Parts: sequence; structure tokens; C-alpha cells
Amino acid sequence: MDRFAAMSVFVSAVSAGSLSAASRELRMPLPTVSRKVSELEALLDAKLLVRGTRKLALTDVGEAYLGACRRILEELAEAERGATGEYKAPQGELVITAPVTLGRLHVVPIAAQFLAAHPRVDLRLILSDRALNLVDDHLDLAVRVGELPDSSLVAVRVGQIRSIVCASPVYLAARGTPKNPAELAKRDCVEFAGLGGSEPWLFRSDVAVRVRTRMVVNTAEAAVDAAVCGVGLARVLSYQAADAVKSGKLTIVLKKFEPPPRPVSLVYVRARRASGKLRAFLDFATQPLRARIERAVV
Repeated sequence: MDRFAAMSVFVSAVSAGSLSAASRELRMPLPTVSRKVSELEALLDAKLLVRGTRKLALTDVGEAYLGACRRILEELAEAERGATGEYKAPQGELVITAPVTLGRLHVVPIAAQFLAAHPRVDLRLILSDRALNLVDDHLDLAVRVGELPDSSLVAVRVGQIRSIVCASPVYLAARGTPKNPAELAKRDCVEFAGLGGSEPWLFRSDVAVRVRTRMVVNTAEAAVDAAVCGVGLARVLSYQAADAVKSGKLTIVLKKFEPPPRPVSLVYVRARRASGKLRAFLDFATQPLRARIERAVV
């Protein structure tokens, strides 16, 4: 039995959620995937997985062994990267995730410059407003907005952004500018589902207001566009509405009631030695991204 290969299959099966899903991702026959996991269990004389009809579940032994497998496989990959010279000349695919608007406006331009400077590196950028798991989703780096509770991750702070409420000057002229958060209950509002759906809007001192929603959208761009069109007040992150605010299409209201700003960080998994491609991107992108976020302040 190739123990490293079996461990890799076991980790993939847990990440994928089922043996069949791992089979598809690995492009490996399902019986082979099942056999490799069974061989590990036989070697350890312990059950690692409970095979349900829809999803796998880890046993207590499997939970502990999964963490060990991930550490061992990462150390093996690190040794291979060092042996192939990746630490001398950045090369290979770098996988990054970022929020949709932040990634489109600020990460893509920096990534393009990075690729021009490092011809042996390819980059896959996954834009999603959902926080992906760096280990399970095989990501090298994430651009994250908000506090980071997981101490196993390394975070490089590159700025901070605000949660703002804004509306078009035409809407405010017709309906009046709210003077405090409670007045939002009597105004039309645009809800960006990416910030909590129909949950109350939070303000400073933990003030929560349940707003009157006229439109619900699932992207920040749509929320900004709807506000520009006069549908109502929208709550978005400051960089998402920066262009519309600077051009006068939107006006920020209730500024003194805003909750504390959220940090923006470059986040990666703690390792004894970061890969050459990751270190190169961190060195290249940190200052430019910090400068772009600072310029986007409204």
C-alpha cells in the first residue's frame, strides 16, 4: 500500500463529503477510493469513517487522524517544493479567493501585474462572498473582510472598510434623510443577502433595526445599482459603493451611527515555510492592495 496516496485519498474524501464525490474529483474509480480508505483502516485497526447514504462522518479516531494526515501531506509537499526549486524561482499555480467586488476592483489589477512579473506562476482567482475554507478548498491565500477567529491562520492586515448606508440624492429629496437608525423602519430599503439577508441592520453600540425591505438582491453591485435607481437605502461595504459615492450618484447617511470598521487581511495557513509563489505574491501585493483600499475610503 502507498501510504501517502491512501492518506491523500482519505483527506480528499472528507473534503468532498463522500467517496463518490472524491472519486469524481480525483478521477479515480470509486472501488479504488473505497479500497484505499479501507486499507488505512486495516493498517490502523480503527474505523476512520462512518459511511452514510449521503455524507461521510468522521469517527473520533478519524478526526484526530485527519489533522495528522493534513500536516504530514503539507510537510511532504513542502519538501517536494524545496527539492524542485520552487523556493528559488516562484512557479506553479497560485490559488486565491477574495470577495466578489473587492476582488474585481482591487485584486485583479494587482494579480495581472504580478503575473507579468512572474512568468512561471499561473493564478486561479475564485471570487466569492462566501468564506471558503483554505484547507478543504485547497487555497493558497484568501482576502478576508472581518475579524479572524481561527488562530491557525496567518493574517496580514492591509486596511479596513466600513459598513455604510447610502441612497440616491433623488430618493433622499423625496422621502427625507433619516436622522437616526430607527427612522429606517419607515423608509424603503434594498437588502444585500450577502450581508445577512433579512437580518436586522446593526449600528454602533449594538443598535439593531429591522428595516422595511422593498428589494432583495444577492450581489453588492445589484444593491448599489438599485440604490442609484432610487429604490431605497442600501447597506453595503464602503468600497462597494465608493465609485457611486464619489460621483455623486449615492449619498452616505447615518455616518455617526456606523459600526466599527472591519479589517481587511491577506490570510494563509500557518506553515513552517511558505511556498515561493505565495511569498512572492505577499511581497508583491501587500503594499499595493493597502494603498488601493486606502484610496477607496469614502
